[in-house]
Amino acid sequence: MVMTPVHELKPGIQLYNDVFTERGQLLLPKGKVLMPRDLMILKAFLVTEIDNERPLPPLAAEMPVILETTIMSHPDRVAFEKVYEEMIRTLKQSFQSALVEEIPIYKLRTGLEQLINNSKQYNILTYTPQRLKKEEYMYHNALLTGMTSYRIAKWMHLPPNEGMQVALAGLLHDIGNIRIDPDILYKPTQLEPGEVEEMRRHTRYGYDLLKNVKGINEGVKLAALQHHEKVDGSGYPLRLEQSQIHIYAKIVAVADIFHAMTLSKNYRQAQSPYLVLEQLETESFGKLDPAVVTTFIRKVTQFHNGAKVRLNNGSVGRIVFSDRDHPTRPMVAVGEIIYNLIENRQLHIQSVVQR
Repeated sequence: MVMTPVHELKPGIQLYNDVFTERGQLLLPKGKVLMPRDLMILKAFLVTEIDNERPLPPLAAEMPVILETTIMSHPDRVAFEKVYEEMIRTLKQSFQSALVEEIPIYKLRTGLEQLINNSKQYNILTYTPQRLKKEEYMYHNALLTGMTSYRIAKWMHLPPNEGMQVALAGLLHDIGNIRIDPDILYKPTQLEPGEVEEMRRHTRYGYDLLKNVKGINEGVKLAALQHHEKVDGSGYPLRLEQSQIHIYAKIVAVADIFHAMTLSKNYRQAQSPYLVLEQLETESFGKLDPAVVTTFIRKVTQFHNGAKVRLNNGSVGRIVFSDRDHPTRPMVAVGEIIYNLIENRQLHIQSVVQR
């Protein structure tokens, strides 16, 4: 074992062993060729020496940093957007006719399956619809909630045959809104108490619209009724508690809140997805199901070191280290400066920068 002081390290050196933080988290893996930014990370974590061997030629230091975050290629994105826009049109027509006609579940399911099959590279944290009209917010929220609910169901290892049912639960969770007076539904200012009560009735309206529909299971219907229930019993409409709330409703609640806050509305701009994740984490203490929230946050923040991000101060940098206990607040290198977002609470990631 050869221990080398960090101040003597040069770019181009390959690590002989893993380097860990004082808390035992992997900081740099063995076999990694040290780049200038890696030396900054070691110093930022107060690492004074490492087990080092086998220097590489200096040219290795010029190897580019690879952005490992999954980003949709142009052809894939074009194909995805085409299916997405067609599904928005189908959803809009289906919702608007649901009061007088049978809900076309087969058509909605077919379109949703096609979209999911074209979305293997769809990134929940970074995707924004290309043609997002604020007056169509309800349909975009429904579609994105359906897709995200499908992902969460897979991550939580629900039976494979339930994946599409959970997706339909997300797609249809707010269908009761079609019975709400448009003047209330689209009101650009704060609702009056009576209007709030009417808005809350959308959960019962939705269940009534779905309760006799064929092609969906009871979980889909209950998700429409229960997605605003809270695990501590403070939600609505029935003030149910943890064990009384269907798992579909728990999943849809998390997906719905995330997209509701990260999509633009008539009266509110989209919020940073990272700040929304932090709010979800806060609400996992008594409001949202903690297992669903933890799974969701852990999965959507699995960006490898190198992901390019924009901070709320406008600067652009790359993630250089993520603490598994604080996944929304990694260390970000901007030029020669490394920001530890755990310590610097005034800064947060505003968005992930697509290439």
